[in-house]
Amino acid sequence: MKNDLSFKYRPQAPRSTINSQICKEIEEFNSEYCAVLDANLVEEWPNFFTDDCLYRITSRENAELLLPVGLVYAEGKAMLIDRAIAIAKTQMFAPRYMLHLVSNTRVLDVLPEGQIIAEANFLLLQTLVEGATSIHMAGKFFDRFVRESNHLLLKERQVIYDTTLIANDLVYPI
Repeated sequence: MKNDLSFKYRPQAPRSTINSQICKEIEEFNSEYCAVLDANLVEEWPNFFTDDCLYRITSRENAELLLPVGLVYAEGKAMLIDRAIAIAKTQMFAPRYMLHLVSNTRVLDVLPEGQIIAEANFLLLQTLVEGATSIHMAGKFFDRFVRESNHLLLKERQVIYDTTLIANDLVYPI
């Protein structure tokens, strides 16, 4: 992988060095991030990232082996905008509702330059308009946040999924 984020267990930074407000800010960030995607406002999704961001969806097996292959790879906000427009304008898949659940947010480090290293678990549920709800994907976010204009943005989001069999219609952001 291009970064120094660890995809194996890392203990949370000692409480004395973690501002509990940072964890709360990340939880609120993820709540808003999920609300935008669940409302099908995919064209707003890139606004959660910096211009020079990295966004990747990778299997757990590839992440642990440090293999760069991913289902989705976007380097820079322009690539995210491209993907969002393509999804919004060319919906070539059956109508569905998505529900993102994020939990167990952990702040692993706050770097001297202000970057925040964090992780959280996610579960993505999908309900086809004429079908049952199913688990679409489960895994972890490995994130690097920065603060711009006094609010958090993702400089990097590595989505590592545990799901062995994934649907062939994975087009929507996680």
